[in-house]
Amino acid sequence: MRECDGLIDSLVYYIQGAIADHEPNDKATENCVCTLHNLSYQLEIELPESYAQSIYMQRRNTPSNDKTPGCFGTRSRKVKEKQQDTPLPEEKSNPRGVESLWHSTLIRIYLSLIAKSTRNYTQEASLGALQNLTAGTGPMPFSVARTVVQKANGLPSIRTMLHVSHPTVKKTAVSLLRNLSRNTSLQSDIAKEVLPDLVSILPETLPGSDIVCETTASICYTLYNLTQSSSHNARLLLSADGLPKIITISMNDSNMFSKASRAASVLLYSLWSHTDLHSAYKKADFKKADFINSRTTKAYNSLKD
Repeated sequence: MRECDGLIDSLVYYIQGAIADHEPNDKATENCVCTLHNLSYQLEIELPESYAQSIYMQRRNTPSNDKTPGCFGTRSRKVKEKQQDTPLPEEKSNPRGVESLWHSTLIRIYLSLIAKSTRNYTQEASLGALQNLTAGTGPMPFSVARTVVQKANGLPSIRTMLHVSHPTVKKTAVSLLRNLSRNTSLQSDIAKEVLPDLVSILPETLPGSDIVCETTASICYTLYNLTQSSSHNARLLLSADGLPKIITISMNDSNMFSKASRAASVLLYSLWSHTDLHSAYKKADFKKADFINSRTTKAYNSLKD
């Protein structure tokens, strides 16, 4: 379908017209966005060779640094974050076909629909497309992430989706933020804009459903990404009163809540690594055992290969 002549261009053209006519809520727009969402799935992996060669040629000629920390720090090699060291792909002024899927024009369209549409499926598909496009580790996902955060100022619209009542919209918004937060050059902007909101939507008690459990796990991993290398962001988390919630989530490791519990435990273990905050933790009536215990140590060590 990506190679079908005129299909992607027609979908983008229709959505642009709907936005221009102030009609972001019609059913056809929803269908167009859902189709583009599906076409963006695993895009980086499945790019035709002709596109992959042009986009990644610079990357192959750039020396790699195998010591670049992963999503879970130097102790894990499960997720490598090398975006900051790779050249960004150049955009074409008039993209055609599959080229449009990662172009800044379509990224801004998604953000516009997130902000203006009231249809849950349109919101979820727009967030999901951006989630798909930022899921990889190459120059394309990093370029999309930078466009969302810095060039298109998309964080305020994404932040609003954290507070909607529809659980899958909220879950997809958090998953997108988790992807964005893996880019170290964007973490300061992300923490400033959404860290308090992420803390506010953490459940006060144990998650009551699978989707809430998965959302809670994604929130904890997003907070982990934002705080693992930043004492400043870790202090923001402390100031936002996030620790009592995170400790509560960490303490329940039953099967239903294991994802959320493990993520919260990883976050707690990492927060103790900021030695300059130990006195602040103590002043707030937290002790080392809240951060470093058999449960958090096991969860953190499980991230290693």
